[in-house]
Amino acid sequence: MGWWVAPKYRRWQERSSHEQVEASTRWMLAAYAWLTVVGFVVQLMPNAGPGALSLTLAWTVFGLGLVQCLLCTGALHQAVDGYLGTRTVPGSLLVLPAALVGVMTALTVALVAVGAVEGGLTVGLALHGTLAPFAVTFGVTVPRRVAALALCGFLAVALAALAATAMPWSGVLAALVVTGLGGLLSVFTGRSSAWYIAVIRELQEARGVQARLAVAEERLRFSRDLHDVMGRNLSAIALKSELAAQLAQRGASPEASVEQMTQVQHIARESQSEVRAVVRGYRDVDLPTELAGARGILRAAGVDCRTDNGGSRLPVPVQAALGWVVREGATNVLRHADATWCTVWVGTDAAGGSALLVMENDGARTPAGEGAGGRTGSGLAGLRERLDGVGGTLRAVHDGERGTFRLTAEVPLAAEGESGNGKDTAE
Repeated sequence: MGWWVAPKYRRWQERSSHEQVEASTRWMLAAYAWLTVVGFVVQLMPNAGPGALSLTLAWTVFGLGLVQCLLCTGALHQAVDGYLGTRTVPGSLLVLPAALVGVMTALTVALVAVGAVEGGLTVGLALHGTLAPFAVTFGVTVPRRVAALALCGFLAVALAALAATAMPWSGVLAALVVTGLGGLLSVFTGRSSAWYIAVIRELQEARGVQARLAVAEERLRFSRDLHDVMGRNLSAIALKSELAAQLAQRGASPEASVEQMTQVQHIARESQSEVRAVVRGYRDVDLPTELAGARGILRAAGVDCRTDNGGSRLPVPVQAALGWVVREGATNVLRHADATWCTVWVGTDAAGGSALLVMENDGARTPAGEGAGGRTGSGLAGLRERLDGVGGTLRAVHDGERGTFRLTAEVPLAAEGESGNGKDTAE
């Protein structure tokens, strides 16, 4: 029964949103089976006529119903996994529950035969409770057509058995209508719940693909800029180097070869400066640019990101330091959280002596540690080092009840220095 706390026996707060939805759906399926048996089969006892035989049969049906619930609850997890394509369901999984359905149905018909139970509604509800746990699991395991044929076969056998007890036809029809509707409801509940879990998994996978595509798009932009800058210069270096080699081979004057190689050296130095400029443009952080980039990449990943830049007049070193916080925070939201929304606020404290940046998102997966999803990593440690260089501080707070993560950076407005120096610490 480990699936009750699956996946991996983690606490509820530590699971992602789609894992919580899947677990609650599985619980509701199991609860439906138990409530149906307890609610409908148990009414055989007070309605059974006097006599030890009647009460014994009624209690036996109820006891077998509880056993069937235990068996079907364990089989239901495997059946749902089989529907999702993550597990192969053995054919013998439902043999014993099916046999229990037959025995319980026979005992219920025996109660009618001995006159212990009267009324089509009572019999129909009892047969519904008998069938429900098995029908939920069976409906998930087999195709819809097979489930429909099996239900029709069960109703036909029940019709013949009840008719043989000399039960009035009005009672027989009432029992079959209640049992048939209950069986259809059970099969539909099982299949629709499994389909819902499958859709949730597909949406989660699509969201992960969106996040990866957003990161890949940023990498392509950088590679495209680098190619545009270096392509022409490298072509010129290759041509002039080849020309210098040919001049040397033809015995031309040394001055001509030296001139070509001097030009190659000049182009190489220019290329080096241009590459540094491209990398500096990628590494140097501008707060408005980073806010716009974070908003764009998070929205591309399906996260509703809203920014409020009240610090547009902050000193350049302060804006650069806060820009690194935005970049790292957006990266962690993508990698370490199942966020649906993210807010970024920039402003100053009440005294006006420090700049503040507050970045908050939902979907934090773990209750302790660092990272936008609550995970320990080197990104926030690197950010603290950067902020230390300008006298700033960084605080990370996880709210386990709300599932949110808040990143708060504070930098004195008198901060000086180049915060963009150093390595990129984004995880």
